[in-house]
Amino acid sequence: MDNPDKLFNRVTYIGKDNAEIQADDYDLQTPVGEERRGGRLGDMRYVIIRPENPPLRRVGSGMLEATEAAEIPEGRLSKAAYWTKRALIGVPLASAKAEHERLSKFKALPLLSSDAISSVAFATEAILINLAAAGPAHLGLTLPISLVIILLLCIVTISYRQTIPAYPNGGGSYTVARENLGKLPGLVAAAALLIDYVLNVAVCISAGVLNMVSLFPELHGSIVLLDIALVVLVTLLNLRGVRESGSIFAFPTYFFVINAALLIGVGLFKAYVIHHQPFIGTFAPMKDTVFEPLTVLLVLRAFATGCSAMTGVEAISNGVPIFKKPETRNAATTLTIMAVILGTLFLGITLLAMTYGIEAHPSGNPTVVAQIALKVYSNSGPFIVLFPIFQLAVLGILALSAETSYADFPRLASLLAHDGFLPRQFSFRGDRLAFSVGIIALAIMSCILLIVFEGSTDALINLFAVGVFIAFTLSQAGMVMHWWRLRGTANNWRRSIMINGLGAGTTAIVAMIIATMKFMEGAWIVILLIPLLVLMFLGIEHHYHVFESERTTDVPAQPQQIKHRVIIPIDRLDRVTIQSLSYARSITRHVTAVHVVVNEESALKIRQDWMKWQQYIGEDEETHLLLIESPYRSLFRPLLAYIDTIRKRHPDETLSVILPEFVVAHWWEYFLHNQTVLRLKAKLLFRPGIVVINLPQHIRGKQPALRPLPW
Repeated sequence: MDNPDKLFNRVTYIGKDNAEIQADDYDLQTPVGEERRGGRLGDMRYVIIRPENPPLRRVGSGMLEATEAAEIPEGRLSKAAYWTKRALIGVPLASAKAEHERLSKFKALPLLSSDAISSVAFATEAILINLAAAGPAHLGLTLPISLVIILLLCIVTISYRQTIPAYPNGGGSYTVARENLGKLPGLVAAAALLIDYVLNVAVCISAGVLNMVSLFPELHGSIVLLDIALVVLVTLLNLRGVRESGSIFAFPTYFFVINAALLIGVGLFKAYVIHHQPFIGTFAPMKDTVFEPLTVLLVLRAFATGCSAMTGVEAISNGVPIFKKPETRNAATTLTIMAVILGTLFLGITLLAMTYGIEAHPSGNPTVVAQIALKVYSNSGPFIVLFPIFQLAVLGILALSAETSYADFPRLASLLAHDGFLPRQFSFRGDRLAFSVGIIALAIMSCILLIVFEGSTDALINLFAVGVFIAFTLSQAGMVMHWWRLRGTANNWRRSIMINGLGAGTTAIVAMIIATMKFMEGAWIVILLIPLLVLMFLGIEHHYHVFESERTTDVPAQPQQIKHRVIIPIDRLDRVTIQSLSYARSITRHVTAVHVVVNEESALKIRQDWMKWQQYIGEDEETHLLLIESPYRSLFRPLLAYIDTIRKRHPDETLSVILPEFVVAHWWEYFLHNQTVLRLKAKLLFRPGIVVINLPQHIRGKQPALRPLPW
């Protein structure tokens, strides 16, 4: 019934649960209606049963809202992919739920600090393995080097505590450097951080798998395969959204912190209280090894490698918007807690390595923390069961410490995309309100690194920490400029500028040390990649500037100013062609059907059919058939040459090309057709000022009743 209001005295629209609905909603549904006689003579009720899951619902005057039903695609393969996706990453979340996806301090700490906290599992080992080149007599220098790194951690933490309230929208080093030092320093900071995030995933995943191999040596031949599988797993968990991934990753982080604290407590109690061991124990002699003299360069190299413990410290300042309100206070508190945990565990692991005389194996198996755990828990009665538990905790934190990169890389990429330095797709949120494109891009690049370096932590860690200290330096230098600009309004600007100036100076020195000491061991790759990425950012920005300045069309803005001219490429004069000509004639009287002659018999047949069909064309219409001879049997080039010619001859008219296209019922049927229309559309896409109109003809695979042509 088209309009029940006109047919009945009183009309009531009733929903599924017998509730009355707005009359406007009638247009949005596919109603099933029936007539019902009213209680009084002449009264009729027209009952509308709405669909159970309508794709659209009205939310206001002139405003509709797409429901979850609108997201379900058509077609068996598309539906199968959709439901598989939902099973893996969960049901889509509405944009209105973004506020509920924010994290408390308890969940944000493991999500944003797992990278920094996990570094205690290999930072002490990195120092030891460098000092081992000078012999066991000098391994005790690990302790003072670790104390210097902890001092550096304190400086950076205090500096970033000032950055958080100054820039509550996140972005960290990129935002601070760009707003205070300029576009180029900001892009350098962004490039350095993006590289570091990718390296962090590769290093943490490879370190976690190597610890797994320490427990199960039979898996040694499948290291790269296990690396890739772990990346895929972490990626899927992150695609489920920030809040859910924070809940999942909270357990392994806190489990490691508790086990590491227990190891340090038991180990130091046994060493200092029970056995009265010295701070620096006796290291076993290394046989058949040629040592190099202890030099300042060797100590600096050990310090540079040990600074890997500092990676991830900036993550909290980058991710301030994911905290619950008040965001800045929660973020600053979380940063302080993270620094205390990191410094305490790093110092504790170093003290245990020193007092028990633990040396690093060049092969990395067993690891230093594994040797410490074995020393502490062996001959300790019931504590011996804690050794495998600690190893599992290390495996968990290392494997899942890549989560910091998954939290910050997509967010930084979205900021760059919003500013026009990365493709716009990076700024879009996926079904679960996560930046899905950034997450997938991070996973792909990390897998490439793991494959190229064959899952070797030692090879990957040489690339590590260069980028993060460059970002540290630019961020703190930017904060110095920030406080200098606020010197007239900020109360404690002198104290703040001294803190950030100290941070900028120390991190700049560390960045130069790392870049120099690790240059030939792989740091040159990062130093080369940073300017290349900056050039890529600038190239993308230039493209968007050109795009915005030229996103105009030659079509006039006023409808009455538009003069149409239509061209229809045809292969034969069948019912589809006639329908296309009718559509074109409804737009304008200037219509030209073009047939490129490759076969003389087909051309003759079209000419004869056209002569018969011309009687249906009005005398005031200018609808013509044009045959173009193509002696070299080319379809596209003669047709495109004609379109270009008409475009030049009629510059004041809007030229439209109508393309009838058949849409087959099954995907495999596309291989039975030559896709001429698709290729022609692709070629016309790059010709400015031409409107392309598709007239799809759907083939449902059923045998239709044959109807004769009009003549």
